[in-house]
Amino acid sequence: MWSWKRPDNLGASNGRLAPCKHTPNCVCSQADPGDAVHFVTPIVCRGGPSAAFAALRAVVAGMPRARIVRETPEYLYAEFRSRLMRYVDDVEFTLDAAAGLIHVRSASRVGRYDFGVNRARVEAIRKRLGQPA
Repeated sequence: MWSWKRPDNLGASNGRLAPCKHTPNCVCSQADPGDAVHFVTPIVCRGGPSAAFAALRAVVAGMPRARIVRETPEYLYAEFRSRLMRYVDDVEFTLDAAAGLIHVRSASRVGRYDFGVNRARVEAIRKRLGQPA
């Protein structure tokens, strides 16, 4: 009902996820680190890139109201629905094996504010992977 259509800017291009729009309802580890509204720290690969990405997939698949839509060995895209209003957030991960990092982008499809939901989701994933915030 409130999900609107899936954005057409999803996916990684040359290891880069789409930049966040200017609204504060998106976080991305590839944003400018000086951008306190949009920047979030990337996830560090522990146990090797492939193992870390497999662990990430398991964490995302086990989260409430999450649905994995697309995945490759280096990319994961999931939709998360809010409980009450059924809003959809698009969450993407891309593996940078050379740097030992997993980059993440989490963005609301509709609205301007997300009340910190996207940032909190990324930090919850990081915590479930056993990493400090």
